[in-house]
This record gives sequence, structure tokens and C-alpha cells, in this order.
Amino acid sequence: MSCIRFNTPAQRRQLSSDAPAMRRASVDDDPVAQFLSPAVTASKVARIRRLALDPNPKIRESAASSYHAPDEVYEALSRDPDPGVRACIAKNEHVSCDILRRLADDPDERVRGFVAINYFVPADAMQQLADDPSQIVRGLVDWKARLAAENLEPQLVGSSTAS
Repeated sequence: MSCIRFNTPAQRRQLSSDAPAMRRASVDDDPVAQFLSPAVTASKVARIRRLALDPNPKIRESAASSYHAPDEVYEALSRDPDPGVRACIAKNEHVSCDILRRLADDPDERVRGFVAINYFVPADAMQQLADDPSQIVRGLVDWKARLAAENLEPQLVGSSTAS
């Protein structure tokens, strides 16, 4: 069975009329997009805290991947003995720059690699990773720099032609 839903125009109108408060101009044609994720509640944060304390590292990885964990949970998980948990923290874009800086020194190459490709890693940590002993980590730093340059180039070309 497929989880893809094909709605008829009549079904879309019915969905739209059932949820007028959720209507926005950008999503009017896609009723499924009108149903937002539930708000983050104290009970959700409490669940994340419990997940972070679970003995199973795969469960702790789930907490480390959450965008709604409190800073102290990210801090504790960034010091987890399991490198998989620390890797999930390293790739989480909601983690503080201070944690990412510390993880740039992590003994595990995979953790440092995820720090290198995290969009929000501070420049000083990127510079440190550019000199990393691991060829893989240095390669990820180079790849990210090339990607950034390629994305910046069309903007520069566009702005010079607008003059």
C-alpha cells in the first residue's frame, strides 16, 4: 500500500473548507501542507530528556538528532561515550557553536567529518578541520568550500549584471 495520497479537486476543496484557519496563500493548492506539526510541549521536551538517558545508543542518537532538545541535553550528548551519538550531535544544525568547536577535536574521524559539513560550524573550527590529520575530514572541508564558492558565484554574476 502506498502512503502517497491523490486527492480529487472536490476532496481538496473539502479539506480546505474544513481548515480555513490554516489556509495560507503559499499552500492553498496543497491541502496536506496545511497541517502543521504539533507544537513543542513540555511533555515532548521531557520525552527527549528521557531518550537522552536511555542505555541504548541508538535511542540516544534520536535525542541527539532532535531540533527541540534543551542545550544541556545537547551538551551531555556531545560528551557521550558512543561516537554515533556524538556524530548525531555534530550534524544537528541546532547545536551551539561552542559544542561544534569542541567536537572539531573529537577523537572519532566521523564526528569531525560531520562537524565539517554542518552549515553552522564556526569559521575557527573550520580552519582547524582544514588541517585535520584525516584526509577524509580535510576532503570534506575542501568539498564544502567548493560548494560554497559555486553557490556564491551565480550571486556575484547576477549582482554584477544588475549594475
